[in-house]
Amino acid sequence: EYPPSVRVSLFFLATPPFFSDSAMQRVFSSYKLYRSIPSYARNSFPSFSTVSIGATARKLHESEFRYDLMKWGSIGFRRMSRFASGFSPLREKPLDSIVDIHRLKDRYPDDIASIWDDYHIGRGHIGTTMKAKLYHLLEHRAKECRYFVIPLWRGSGYTTMFVQVQTPYILFTGLEDYKARGTQASPYFSVRFYTEFAESKDLVLIRGDIVFTSKLTDAEAKWLMETAQSFYLNDVRYKLVERFNKDTRDFEFKDVLQALDMPIL
Repeated sequence: EYPPSVRVSLFFLATPPFFSDSAMQRVFSSYKLYRSIPSYARNSFPSFSTVSIGATARKLHESEFRYDLMKWGSIGFRRMSRFASGFSPLREKPLDSIVDIHRLKDRYPDDIASIWDDYHIGRGHIGTTMKAKLYHLLEHRAKECRYFVIPLWRGSGYTTMFVQVQTPYILFTGLEDYKARGTQASPYFSVRFYTEFAESKDLVLIRGDIVFTSKLTDAEAKWLMETAQSFYLNDVRYKLVERFNKDTRDFEFKDVLQALDMPIL
């Protein structure tokens, strides 16, 4: 049996970063969401109200939800996903450019998951897995409810992240950054689901890439990924996602805070 470092390296290929330097430099080109969603830190919230969040969500539905949030370019894509304007091209990272699929196909699911997780430790990426059944539930729900907002707690306050789930991707964008940079704001974090082993191993591989390490720590990115999944996979939490996407007049941001045991500032 090979030691862990050698065992992992047998299955993975040396590859360039997931994103090019110029990838995805524009976010929410026509959205004005930042005007009514709270920004980072406690003393930044004196005018915050859950009513403004609901009003913002309604505006998105009325004017922009007929489009997708993102736009992928043609670079590196075999198939085109239809996204709205606002993003520069994102380079596709196929699984066979990361892992030797043929070496893994005869391994047990637990072995594949362990190798995948170990490989990503300390490489600026987050590697994890989920059961195929859960991924299919996420995929199904994301088709109906693609957008959500998640507060990321930081000491004495939180920053609000806007999330789009369009499988096999999830994108996280900081609204405060958009407020400062407008159309030059960029996603902080991208998650990619790989389903090559879903049918044969009941296993979906997940890779998270922190686009800007100055914006998110590994721990924060991992928390965002797990939290976003929980809102789509947990029946109680998913009701908030449905409300944000379908019944925006009834959506209250404080319900998200309460679901995450965060104080209402």
